[in-house]
Amino acid sequence: MTGPTVAEHPVTGPGSVREPVLRLTDVRVQIAGSQILHGISFDVAATGVTALLGRNGVGKTTTLLAVMGLLPRTGSVALAGDRIDGLATHRIVQRGVGYVPEDREVFAGLTVSENLRLAERGAGAPRYDEVFELFPDLRSRLKQAAGTLSGGQQQMVALARVLLADNRLLLVDEPTKGLAPQVVVEVARALERIAQTVPVLLVEQNLGVVGRLARHAIVLNQGRVVHDGDATTLLGDAALTQRLLGVSREGGSHP
Repeated sequence: MTGPTVAEHPVTGPGSVREPVLRLTDVRVQIAGSQILHGISFDVAATGVTALLGRNGVGKTTTLLAVMGLLPRTGSVALAGDRIDGLATHRIVQRGVGYVPEDREVFAGLTVSENLRLAERGAGAPRYDEVFELFPDLRSRLKQAAGTLSGGQQQMVALARVLLADNRLLLVDEPTKGLAPQVVVEVARALERIAQTVPVLLVEQNLGVVGRLARHAIVLNQGRVVHDGDATTLLGDAALTQRLLGVSREGGSHP
């Protein structure tokens, strides 16, 4: 049996493939003396959804936190060709990187409206019309405490917060985790529309969602990139999917 494949991205330049929106080069993270990321390198395309996959505990969330500057790391992180690994987290956000964490992290004691207002940034007018077009249920719940919302509604608030300003890239961590099947469909549909205007690096366990949304897939194992290639090709290979992810393609729901 051959080992996991690693596809090389073409070198960008004048007249070549569009420069990736995000490029990680030899990124390493150590926490409490344990090496979590072992020099990972990959690109995120400037359009569409790139999926970051792998079993639990392989370093997916750590990768997103490293990009955001929320964990100490070495190596290079470049946004549209400009290195951001030396910047504080709030500067990375100002550069246009939006982050939706795994556990949503809404401010439970604040209303939906207050949660959204806290997320406003930049000089332009907040994009509330786009937010309510994607999540119409939020319009009628603006005065409701965010902590009283369902898990799916809280996920909508979390996504809405990063959409209120122009972003060059969204990092979205496990957006369908713990949600009812119908809500998974709604969240997947929203992400599909979002990705038409802003590229997304998506951590997701539901392979049905990945198959619907992602063009490209990166797979981590024990803090290393073990596969980097077309998402459809990966998910279409049952043996490879089983070997790399420990699940079959049929194991995910199909929103």
